[in-house]
Amino acid sequence: MKARELLSRGGPFLGLVLVSALFGGLVGPQFFTPGNLELIARQTAIVGMAALGMTLVIASAGIDLSVGSVISLSTVVVALLLRHAASPALAALAAVAAAAVCGLVTGLLVTGLRVVPFIVTLGMMLLVRGAAKGLAEERRIEAPVTWLNDLLRTHAAGVGVLLPTGIWVLLAMALLVAGVLRYTRFGRHLLAIGSNERTARLCGVRVGRCTVAVYAIEAALTGLAGVMQFAKLSVGDPTVAVGLELDVIAAVIIGGGSLTGGRGTVFGTLVGAVLMTVIQIGCSQRGLPNWVQQIVTGGVIVAAVAIDHWRQRAQAA
Repeated sequence: MKARELLSRGGPFLGLVLVSALFGGLVGPQFFTPGNLELIARQTAIVGMAALGMTLVIASAGIDLSVGSVISLSTVVVALLLRHAASPALAALAAVAAAAVCGLVTGLLVTGLRVVPFIVTLGMMLLVRGAAKGLAEERRIEAPVTWLNDLLRTHAAGVGVLLPTGIWVLLAMALLVAGVLRYTRFGRHLLAIGSNERTARLCGVRVGRCTVAVYAIEAALTGLAGVMQFAKLSVGDPTVAVGLELDVIAAVIIGGGSLTGGRGTVFGTLVGAVLMTVIQIGCSQRGLPNWVQQIVTGGVIVAAVAIDHWRQRAQAA
């Protein structure tokens, strides 16, 4: 049992080491240069930020397929407000608030209609994407350059302390989410709901209120990921982040989360996010075509679900 537990906890990091070593051999020593490692960190910031919120949702036995759409909406909101001379801080806060409203609506629909989150968030994915395209008039929105564009700039460019500012924001939010999940009543309630909703309800947990709150928090973190996506693109793009929700969900499952709820770790989620980024960048630098990258990513997602199923059987045995 100790070996199983050790493998379950250390498996994601071991997988990251093996995949990194594989691409290090395929690409060459330049794969581990400081510049390339910083590139991996910057790419991870977007997936990792959204995955932090998804960790909370999956821990409560939920799921959110609208992540990519919410990120695209956030980039559009930032760009529109900057074009209308709003301050960068106000534009970023408005994007996070718009994303949180989407999550609030999702939570209310899940609890009010008593429909499985998969169906509700599938509908929200299309609804939010359509709203983003409507606001942007189905085109990319150019925006003036502000300090938001420097969130993921390299230290060599004179921005950030040792790491880009966006990476520090990710680490700070990771510590906050880990603290919430481990040390607060709200975090314990989420794990209880994910483990057994009926038992949690009988124990006095306000399941509906917690569900609405967790989707709003998750969407707010996704909105922050959208701000980082804007920093990377420097434009508001309603077509960006299509399919990103699959990378986000895979990162959580690879990191030790369970689709049946009741389990999830922030450290494992970040390791999973880095793993997904390493695969994408490694395939790109190796010169593999896009269809190969999609096959590899799909294989990782299937493997993550298989590992989750194996963990559940091992615990039940």
